[in-house]
Amino acid sequence: MYAEERQQALAGLVTQRGRVAVTAVAEHFGVTTETVRRDLAVLERAGMLRRVHGGAVPVGTLTVVEPALGERRGTRIEAKRRIATAALTLLPPANGSLILDGGSSTAALAELLPGDRPLVTATNSVPIAARLSGSPGITLHVLGGRVRGITQSAVGESTLAALTDLRADVVFLGTNGISAGFGFTTPDEAEAAVKRAMARAGQRVVVLGDSSKLGREHLVRFAAIEDVDVLVTDEEADPAVVAELEQQGIEVLVA
Repeated sequence: MYAEERQQALAGLVTQRGRVAVTAVAEHFGVTTETVRRDLAVLERAGMLRRVHGGAVPVGTLTVVEPALGERRGTRIEAKRRIATAALTLLPPANGSLILDGGSSTAALAELLPGDRPLVTATNSVPIAARLSGSPGITLHVLGGRVRGITQSAVGESTLAALTDLRADVVFLGTNGISAGFGFTTPDEAEAAVKRAMARAGQRVVVLGDSSKLGREHLVRFAAIEDVDVLVTDEEADPAVVAELEQQGIEVLVA
């Protein structure tokens, strides 16, 4: 079966079944999971389906429903740890400052922050603040505001006001979607506003996003590609998408 024939058949399976898993599709067609992921990337760029964690769904089935932080923490754990480890190379030097956005990838980075390097750290994430509150060398600033239960992060006017007066060496942001055409997106307007303000507060802006986020778009954009200096993702990232992002001037660090 030629690649084009397999991709058409795969698109039909997604429409028929409503959701397909990469492993099941690989077994069905007798190909590797890497081949299936490449096929899904081609079909997603053609607008024929949407990739989700572990597989794909029809385009029309996606909504602005946002997975809870607890659910996201349990997915792609190893990829997020590799991303966090790679992101350590982007930390400011001793006595530098950073801002950590809420999210599972930034929480993974918080877990790995070195205890022997004094850093001033600001965050709007309740779990990250709790993790760092007793960390040696960390001078912690908690950004107040209304805490969204689904993300356990502060949002709203108080959070935005606090960010107005901050200027950090590096800002680390999470994201729900990464698109070369539309930028970095998230489902919630309040979350997007805080991420946007954080990006403005950073001398260097780094986004941590695993490969499942590539090629996906959500309701609200918080940063264009040119607003971000570095994207850290994992080795399953589609090389074509990575190349397209790099052509727009962003540095992509593959962990």
